[in-house]
Amino acid sequence: MTHVAVLGGGVIGVASAWYLAQSGFSVTLVERREGVGLETSYANGGQISVSHAEPWANPHAPLQALRWLGREDAPLLWRLRADAEQWSWGLRFLRECTGSRTRSNIAAILQLALYSRRSLQELRRELALEYDQLQRGILHIYSDAVAWRQALAQAEVMRRFGCERVEKSRDECLAIEPALAGARAPIIGGTYTAADESGDAHAFTRRLAARCAERGVEIRLGAAAAELIAKGDRIEAVRLQDGSRLEAGRYVVALGCDSRALLRPLGLRLPIYPAKGYSITVPIPPGAAAPAVSLTDDGHKLVFSRLGERLRVAGTAEFAGYDRSINAARCAAIERRAFALFPGLGGQTVETWSGLRPSTPGNVPIVGATRWRNLFVNSGHGTLGWTMACGSGRLLADLLSGREPEVDPAPYRPR
Repeated sequence: MTHVAVLGGGVIGVASAWYLAQSGFSVTLVERREGVGLETSYANGGQISVSHAEPWANPHAPLQALRWLGREDAPLLWRLRADAEQWSWGLRFLRECTGSRTRSNIAAILQLALYSRRSLQELRRELALEYDQLQRGILHIYSDAVAWRQALAQAEVMRRFGCERVEKSRDECLAIEPALAGARAPIIGGTYTAADESGDAHAFTRRLAARCAERGVEIRLGAAAAELIAKGDRIEAVRLQDGSRLEAGRYVVALGCDSRALLRPLGLRLPIYPAKGYSITVPIPPGAAAPAVSLTDDGHKLVFSRLGERLRVAGTAEFAGYDRSINAARCAAIERRAFALFPGLGGQTVETWSGLRPSTPGNVPIVGATRWRNLFVNSGHGTLGWTMACGSGRLLADLLSGREPEVDPAPYRPR
């Protein structure tokens, strides 16, 4: 029972493999792509954003979604389909939009996010990892007075749960990030969380995978999990797409949006649906006014992170099934907002990307044991996969080791 197969080589799977190896397990990591971190972890927003703990499902979300319905460049876009999975997830999403459910979900998200940020900092010191990280906080900015007032109420809730997200005036926002002084878009105020961070999730995943290999983790690339083979109340093996079998004592499914499909034949129906996000990566020319502090533009559902001499701008959510294609109109909307805030970056060659974020209706991830005695899940992190990766991997390793976790695992158990 000391051999664990981790299925999925994104930031969640690699972090899980690391903490399991640290706990004394023999680990095999299985990844279908030619390298780790090449899908949802590849070009995300780059934020370690404990301050972004308010779930999409909140009392204001239904009206916003209706207002944006049909707008191709909407920050939150539902492409209604004849898809029972989408409709079922959407109904659960609406149930999570009450004030009481939102507060409960914020508490669960913050508990794991705070733990994960601390775990990442410890791991970075231990391994001397470099991934274009900056520890300059995250500044939320607002152009709308109503949205800012709502954000201040959210910040008050977060402070009660241990996240120091504090109100900032327009002048204070410009003092924190002077590059905003040239913005063509109005900024009326913001909130700031000094302890938050940013960094390149793909670079982190690759470097941590290399440390995993040094520690004895077997990493199988180009190997896709096709089926979990059950016998009695246990998983006997995983069949790979090339027809081979991988046998282990325990199995961890960390396949993001594809976790649901792999587990469905076992009767496990995870409430996970893909929320497609987009990003652009812009080179920063010498002398250009570009942010050094990571930013969140809540009104447009965008985040900005400086990664060395690149600016990553990512966000929006498109609920359109498992389509991974890049929508030019949505990327153009991100560009317009980015260059309105930072005009000096216009005219650069922009790299576009899209990825499927595995989202639960309340944005609370699924981490823990299933009814199959040796099968575990680590998935459903939505927009906060990078933020929660280390905490989720560490929690999972504690559960498999029989140790008492440092955080309450109850909110994340598969149901």
